[in-house]
Amino acid sequence: MSTPPSHLQPSRLAKRSTSDHEVICSILDEALFCTISYSVDNRPFSIPTSFVRYEDKIYIHGSVGSHFIREIEKGIPVCITVMLTDALVVAKSAFSHTVNYRSVIIFSKAEKIEDFETKSAAFEWLTNKIVPGSWEYLRPMKDSEVRKTTALAFSFDEACAKTRSGMPNDEEEDLALPIWSGLIPIQTKYLAPVADETSQNIPLPKHLA
Repeated sequence: MSTPPSHLQPSRLAKRSTSDHEVICSILDEALFCTISYSVDNRPFSIPTSFVRYEDKIYIHGSVGSHFIREIEKGIPVCITVMLTDALVVAKSAFSHTVNYRSVIIFSKAEKIEDFETKSAAFEWLTNKIVPGSWEYLRPMKDSEVRKTTALAFSFDEACAKTRSGMPNDEEEDLALPIWSGLIPIQTKYLAPVADETSQNIPLPKHLA
């Protein structure tokens, strides 16, 4: 595991952190949503949004009229966080309860995508991440829709992953207590699609089956 630079290392349990590029990419690729935090006029903002990683950048989108988008497209510093929860860790005492997780924290600045082709490609990457295989099936995006939507890219050169796995770490004196301890796994998965009124007689496409 690659040790993050000092300014990226967490203040607690730093041994769980890494700046390994493959680890960071694997977490970013699995997560569907991130939270972007920033400050304007000394007021904090923290906005959840969908995102996609493509090569060494992550991309988000939003309305050209969005206050959030208009502020961060100026290139102000932002902090981007992602967390995947794998299990609740149930110990023999509430003090020792914890979570198995995989997380990433990124410090970056937005790069506004002005090139029409790159912008359209970013929307394709994001669409196919959220609903795999759907871009070619859908009605093509209109040029006017592309113009009404802002695409922003963020490098993750300054990024750190932190993870926790395994069973509870109970205190030695608690191990013999007749109290159940272990893991409650948590899984996020797609369920069966539900058609709206206009699609009752339309066959489910292969990419949704």
